[in-house]
Amino acid sequence: MTVHVACLCAAWCRTCESYQQIFEAACAGLPEPDLRVRWIDIEDEAELVGDLDIETFPTLLIADDAHVRFAGPLTPQPETLRRVLRAHLTDATPAKVAPEYAALAERLRTQG
Repeated sequence: MTVHVACLCAAWCRTCESYQQIFEAACAGLPEPDLRVRWIDIEDEAELVGDLDIETFPTLLIADDAHVRFAGPLTPQPETLRRVLRAHLTDATPAKVAPEYAALAERLRTQG
């Protein structure tokens, strides 16, 4: 099963600027065999983001082949990210999310 982990940020956001290294380091150590990790600039990849309105950075999306496991903003601390990743990579329970998050997850799935 493929699991997608996407962090949605913006190039102009100072928090995102420092968070990208934290995100990449946390994801690099994950044991998932078929993990797809994406850093998504919401302005540069507006077509991919679609109608999803991101108001808080960073925002994380974790989705598998069937559904979204987690979607929402995080506080930009490394331990918060690690805790969310551990919890939602081992638990495949579907999250209740806005349709815009589900649509983004579907676009990520079709990109491969």
